[in-house]
Amino acid sequence: MQKKAIYWGWYVVFGAFVLMGLNHGTTYCFTIFVKPVTEDLSWSRSAISLAPSITMIVYGIGGIFSGRLLDRVAPRWVMTFGAVTLATALFLTGFVREPWHLYLTYGLLAGIGTSCLGAVVGSSTVAKWFQRKRGLAIGIASVGIGVGSMLLAPLVGYAVKHWGWPWGFWILGGLVLVLGVITAQTLMGKTRPEDYGLHPDGEAPPSHPEATPPPAVAPGIPMNQVLRDPRYWVLSLCYTFALVAQISAFIHQTAFGMELGIDLIKAALLPGSIGLASIGGRFFFGWLSDRLRDAKYAASLGFLFMAAGVGVLLVASTMNHMVLYALLFGFGYGSIAPLMPYLLADRFGSLVLGASYGMLTFFVAGIGGSTAPLSAA
Repeated sequence: MQKKAIYWGWYVVFGAFVLMGLNHGTTYCFTIFVKPVTEDLSWSRSAISLAPSITMIVYGIGGIFSGRLLDRVAPRWVMTFGAVTLATALFLTGFVREPWHLYLTYGLLAGIGTSCLGAVVGSSTVAKWFQRKRGLAIGIASVGIGVGSMLLAPLVGYAVKHWGWPWGFWILGGLVLVLGVITAQTLMGKTRPEDYGLHPDGEAPPSHPEATPPPAVAPGIPMNQVLRDPRYWVLSLCYTFALVAQISAFIHQTAFGMELGIDLIKAALLPGSIGLASIGGRFFFGWLSDRLRDAKYAASLGFLFMAAGVGVLLVASTMNHMVLYALLFGFGYGSIAPLMPYLLADRFGSLVLGASYGMLTFFVAGIGGSTAPLSAA
């Protein structure tokens, strides 16, 4: 009997896993640079915090264009451009000497790169290849965000402590350039299963014969109808508040830990701890969303875990408290990446998923997330 070939959607999942890990793992490492850069260059915390705010604004605006572009061309070109742009930004950031240098490199240029390499492109691409297993597939792909944070944070922390903060940026830039371009070009070359005569999930729907032809176009409604649906704006509001909490904590947690007397290397483990906890969260919430009548209940549970983590952070005074915060917050934060595209695809279909996710990212990350670093500085 001929062995059944692996459904291409699972290769897409692996590619998105690697690329989102590089992209978000890199940006979440910024917390490690805050204190060393401010001390070395005699900048204020507010001055350096403006850079990730600019990144989030550009990421949000760029997500509109990268999402729309993703509905028209193969992801490989969008992601390759993102990898090259982000790598260039990271290399140049290692040479900054004035705050406006940082705003141009890490703020503007990195924002453009991340908008073409992050969750908007990665999760939207995965969601188009799955229907019955959509939650699981997006959950697995978004685990890359946690793995990226877990692996990159200790590496960057070591480089910053022993070789200086510029080397941290240069090492990240090299990894993004090499691994990002190779992964995008080899695994992300196809658009959606319907374009290749395939069904989502790689199988015909169980209620139909095996020979049932796949639909000619992806299911869903046009973008103008999505924007007129109040459910879209409820999602925007909920995830805006969630991302404000997420970015505020991520940018300042390492510096806060060091102010409690925790060593830089130990404090640099916090992003990795959040990444580790988020791996379990992404698997769990992805799995749970496929089994609940409505995935909004899984999203609500994730928000509760994040709130519990923030509660611990507010009273933290030791490394043990900080680790508990990281585990609770990270597990709940793990629900965001799989559930945002899942809820969009579940309610509006995958026809314009890239555009709808990109627009949602503009409101959530561009407007909400960009205010977080400064408001918490």
